[in-house]
Amino acid sequence: MDFLKKLHEQREEKTQAMQAILDKAKTEERAMNEEEQTTFANLEKEIANIDNTIAAEERTLQNAPKQKTQMGRSNAETTAEMEERAFVDFVMKAVEQRDGEQNLEAGTNGAIIPTSIANRIIKTVKDRCTILERATLYHVNGTVKVPVWGDANGHNIKVAFVEEFQELVADAGKFMTVDLSGHLLGALSLISRKLENNASFNVTEFIINQMAEEIACFLEGKFLNGASGKVEGALETKTKITAASATVLTADELIDVQAKIKQVYQKNACWIMHNETYTALKKLKDENNRYLFQEDLTQEFPYRLLGKPVFLSDNMPKIATSAKAILYGDLSGLSINIREKMEIDVLREQFATKHALGVIAWLDVDSKVTDHQKLAILEMAAG
Repeated sequence: MDFLKKLHEQREEKTQAMQAILDKAKTEERAMNEEEQTTFANLEKEIANIDNTIAAEERTLQNAPKQKTQMGRSNAETTAEMEERAFVDFVMKAVEQRDGEQNLEAGTNGAIIPTSIANRIIKTVKDRCTILERATLYHVNGTVKVPVWGDANGHNIKVAFVEEFQELVADAGKFMTVDLSGHLLGALSLISRKLENNASFNVTEFIINQMAEEIACFLEGKFLNGASGKVEGALETKTKITAASATVLTADELIDVQAKIKQVYQKNACWIMHNETYTALKKLKDENNRYLFQEDLTQEFPYRLLGKPVFLSDNMPKIATSAKAILYGDLSGLSINIREKMEIDVLREQFATKHALGVIAWLDVDSKVTDHQKLAILEMAAG
């Protein structure tokens, strides 16, 4: 048992014993007798000794932060290290886990990735995927029922001035729910077998970064454009402005789509578009051949347009007939569920002729637009 933990348990026992002596005297409405006073004083001294020992132990640990003995590590750190060792062994060596070691449970598609590692993959994906970082994110293994306030066939809560003794008119909207379940996806990464005995090669970090790169690119595309019968993307919002042309955008149309978002949601609003779309907007000129959008070189990245940040994505449609070329708004209007249990499978034979291992990460995701007031698109004309 951890030394500090045992000391804290002993302290708690003695504190409870002191409280019991006091409670007995209170119940009987009397002062502590001589024997009780002696026992109470001894317990108090023992607690003081324990406190001094705890303080000494904590000072020792602080003065030796690099010491990697079992006593010098917290339970969380120890568990994380055990999980990482088991994860690396499973990927690179296919070892049989012995009693007392951290095991990777069997899942539907493979072994379940330890939570400490799965969370690092998801965090890295969020850092690389703007829409995932700004969307409303859930991690629920079952179905998430997101409550959405809706207008019940034109009926809503009524607010009005009334006279005394006059009846209020009862009317109300209704709460609806949007269900987020899960749809299976996989990401495959190859690792050379030569790296198995390379001590300088960090298997865990390589897998986390490789998986995150592939997953982020894939998810961004699906969370923007959606996938029929699977996930719903942000571009499927019902709030839109249609451009007058199928090939040309105007500054007025940008102002119109920005105005579609209510002021209360403007604080965290941003633009998302393809790089070619942004380039076309930057080239817009007035009647005096001056650029309409002047870039302030003192501003930090990302780019800004009409006061709001611009994020560029290759997954956004380019300017074309009926294309949803620009997304604007607060991305929290899109709700995403990434189920907690991420699973991994290792393909050892399939890539043997390449002297490599195939590592597949499986996860369940779903997304839907849950607040159409927060998101708006600019759609090109049908031609």
